[in-house]
Amino acid sequence: MSLEQEIQERSGGKCEMCGDTNGLKVYDIPPIEIRTANKAIHACETCYEQIDNPDVMEENHWRCLNDSMWSEIDAVKVISWRMLTRLNTSWTQNLLDMMYLEDDILKWAKATGEGIEGMDVKHRDSNGVVISQGDTVVLIKDLDVKGAGFTAKRGTAVRNVNLVNDNPEHIEGKVNGQRIVILTQFVKKS
Repeated sequence: MSLEQEIQERSGGKCEMCGDTNGLKVYDIPPIEIRTANKAIHACETCYEQIDNPDVMEENHWRCLNDSMWSEIDAVKVISWRMLTRLNTSWTQNLLDMMYLEDDILKWAKATGEGIEGMDVKHRDSNGVVISQGDTVVLIKDLDVKGAGFTAKRGTAVRNVNLVNDNPEHIEGKVNGQRIVILTQFVKKS
């Protein structure tokens, strides 16, 4: 029996997250060492797209996690935990507080960095573009640099920025040879 057939049989021809029967695909849960049915779920198009692309997540679609988190299938529990963690709202936190995962399953759920403090922090510039470690940004307004006695001028390029892990509104970079903390609302990615 093929992997797809095995998962089709296990799921009963439904999305294992929300129960939809349209556009079903096999979703392999990262990290993938060996492709097996135990490390994959049957997912509809909506779930599949939103699992892979957090920017298009619709909170109300994931109300289905209230049921799927109790699944007997470890792969479904892992995705449920990751999506509840990613949504991070009061109702999802309540569900996470009720959810229990064995240590090895929780380790698998956290293997992609989901739910680890500082790993899911996104630094965004004034236009909402994600800033990554080592990027170059440009100041969009003059900034008085406290304690350094100079003003960082608008249009100044700050190269090779460092992200402040615990605060998505702060980055660090050198201006006039001085390392400073800059608010992301005053920069745009170049």
